[in-house]
Amino acid sequence: MRFAVAIDGSAESDRALDHAVEMATAADAELTAVHSVDPDVYDTGGAESPASASEYDDRLIVESVDDAERRGERLLDDAVERAADSGLDIDAELLYGDPVATIPDFATAEGHDGVFVGHRGLSEAQERVLGSVAKGIVERSSLPVTVVR
Repeated sequence: MRFAVAIDGSAESDRALDHAVEMATAADAELTAVHSVDPDVYDTGGAESPASASEYDDRLIVESVDDAERRGERLLDDAVERAADSGLDIDAELLYGDPVATIPDFATAEGHDGVFVGHRGLSEAQERVLGSVAKGIVERSSLPVTVVR
């Protein structure tokens, strides 16, 4: 069996990685950490909903492709190290484009059996502005998707 786990640097992504490592270890499966470089906009996060529209702007950062690649490579290196600390050697793949499309497309093309993804549980207002990668992956994927909260 082969699984992919989406990595984005969030606490939810870390929980998805931990769960995927646990499941892959139990099933003697292969695991690939994937991150999609989409430098247009990313969310810096925050547990509380922004109080105003200007606060949304403060949480959104536009990156250059080079910055996004370096960030993605760092996130994947951290994921590989974190899995190794749990006793599992995993692969890592840096993808390019909208993660809602690239992650399920990669997993299907590479013969994976499922995808793990973290979900932040954004409010409806946040989701309208930022979108939900987890929801998009679930809707687009032809493979089973495990959403970890």
